[in-house]
Amino acid sequence: SFTDPAVSMDLLRAVLQPSINEEIRGVFNKYMKFFQKAAINVRDNVGEEVDPEQLIQETCRSCLEQAKLLFSDGKKVVPRLPHEQAVPKRARQMDEELNRRGSPVPKKRKGRPPGQSLSNDRGVSGMAAWKLKVSEPVRRDGPKWDPSRLTETTTFVLGSRANKALGMGGTRGRLYIKHPHLFKYAADPQDKHWLAEQQHMRATGGKMAYLLIEEDIRDLAASDDYR
Repeated sequence: SFTDPAVSMDLLRAVLQPSINEEIRGVFNKYMKFFQKAAINVRDNVGEEVDPEQLIQETCRSCLEQAKLLFSDGKKVVPRLPHEQAVPKRARQMDEELNRRGSPVPKKRKGRPPGQSLSNDRGVSGMAAWKLKVSEPVRRDGPKWDPSRLTETTTFVLGSRANKALGMGGTRGRLYIKHPHLFKYAADPQDKHWLAEQQHMRATGGKMAYLLIEEDIRDLAASDDYR
């Protein structure tokens, strides 16, 4: 038995989470046609090096970050609850088990979401089958993503500052589109809270914040394109 109210509520959340995820997926499918058309338009304007699916996933994650403000009591940064820093083992096991079996809560049957009827649009045929996976991270590969590069002495730089250092400060996110092979770490609310406390950055609320490896940015700065 658990006497901690936060733990009790988290166990209930674990039971309901698969059903909640399914409904969130339905909401995103409703707006997916806008994200898809915008991502294709960005690729047409910027170049083939742009990954539309990556843009869509980053936009969806940004939407979820902004949605957290609905439950933040007006605070710009949403700190984690104390019990989330050491999630109870039983809650984690329930999450894994329920995600495998599906939620015990009956799911509502709905018609086809409007975002799935775009197979005839220009450039979207390969993306029509794209399915939102809220908790699945974007996969990366290549030498820049080799885990052995990261050690206790590795230094990092905020993506916003790297953007400015390379002369792209006026176009937020341009660096990630132009150089998708670079390693980048997406800061979660707890990370951003710590960075703001240490005065490394302003409180960003739901905005995405990335950390890049300083060595990569210095290499870019010394290249012919940026020298």
